[in-house]
Amino acid sequence: MDARAIYMTENDLSRLEEILVTTNFRERKDLQRLDEELASARIVDPQDIPPDVVTMNTRVKLRDLHADKEMTISLVFPKDANIAEGKISVLSPIGTAILGFGAGDTLDLAVRSFAKKIKIEEILYQPEAAGDFDL
Repeated sequence: MDARAIYMTENDLSRLEEILVTTNFRERKDLQRLDEELASARIVDPQDIPPDVVTMNTRVKLRDLHADKEMTISLVFPKDANIAEGKISVLSPIGTAILGFGAGDTLDLAVRSFAKKIKIEEILYQPEAAGDFDL
């Protein structure tokens, strides 16, 4: 996967770094990748985040290209995760994969023992674009 610029607010960056420190992330490749992405994140003011990028608390429509199945999820911090409500933790394989990508991007992702190809169809809600800077 190509390196990409992750746009991040100072608040989200510090919250994610704290979560990784309290998680044994070195045992999971997806979380190691998240740690690397955070280390190279572009820290910007909330209003400077591009509106088509998946950030924390973004609601996004995804398509599983192998199963041709659409799903709508919100990317949340682990304490807010609730599968029944479509709230997916940033520490999940899908969560770590979509963070920083944008509408139209296609991602290869390994979930448990099988590979998936996910496309970000549409950003339905992004806090920064909506002016909700305190989530």
